[in-house]
Amino acid sequence: MRSYLLLLLCVTLWGANFVFGSILVREFPALHVSAYRLTLTTLFLLAYAAATRRFSKVTWRDIAYLIPLVLIGTLLNQVSFFTGLLTTDATTAALILSLAPIFTSILARVFLKEPFTARMAVGSVLALFGVFFVVGHGGAGLRMTAGIWLMFAAMITFSLSIILMRKLTERLDAFAATLYSTILGFAAVYPVAVWRERHVDFHPHWWAWALLFGSALLIQCMCSLIWNGELRKVGAAKASIFLNLQPFVAMVFGFVMLGTPITWTQVIGSVLIVGGVVLATWQGLPAPKLKTAAQRTEAP
Repeated sequence: MRSYLLLLLCVTLWGANFVFGSILVREFPALHVSAYRLTLTTLFLLAYAAATRRFSKVTWRDIAYLIPLVLIGTLLNQVSFFTGLLTTDATTAALILSLAPIFTSILARVFLKEPFTARMAVGSVLALFGVFFVVGHGGAGLRMTAGIWLMFAAMITFSLSIILMRKLTERLDAFAATLYSTILGFAAVYPVAVWRERHVDFHPHWWAWALLFGSALLIQCMCSLIWNGELRKVGAAKASIFLNLQPFVAMVFGFVMLGTPITWTQVIGSVLIVGGVVLATWQGLPAPKLKTAAQRTEAP
């Protein structure tokens, strides 16, 4: 239950990140948002690692997982996500990213040999139906724009990154895996951001810098550490099912921060999402152990 609560915290902040990202790309060039957040995260993790002396030795086999993790899970994911937010609203982006559990569960079954039970399948379908109900206004279709295709790319690369991180944390502890993948991710994203948006003129407000700084530490740094640590305990397939909650969180934050109205179809859909997550992840209470005959005859 503790692991599930921590995963829920991460997904709540990640759901809010859709709204925060939509706000930040209005103040900064899209790729600069990713580059600046990775810079802050890298500095924080390096300072923490130096203070606690938590640098771990990395082998060539670890690097074989780190390189594709950085290229797929950081570079391609960040470029497609923040570029897609320029033309896609937060709730639609959350809908598409919520498809990640389906892809992750399939990939986990193929590459990690993790079980995919009937209850997990039913819970995933129920939550996925709720996602479409929340952001599709009761079943309305989506127009396949360039921004939506970019969000699909972000979803697929995120699913792949979960599998790669799961394999990497079998060899490295969660902090070391997060530290080295973030450092290499910064080294990959920053040059691309500078090259792609070198002539863009921007003058963000002070609150935009505060939002950027806060989201970097909470969402990109702390959530990554927590997620990668709990991913090792509960498995990639079950952890990814929590991502279905992101559209519900994005809907609530969109209402509070942007004034986006909430309809009755979204309320019903959010209930389906929560029900699907609970169905797929609930373990139940352990059965009480029966006393042996010898134990029953012992004096209290």
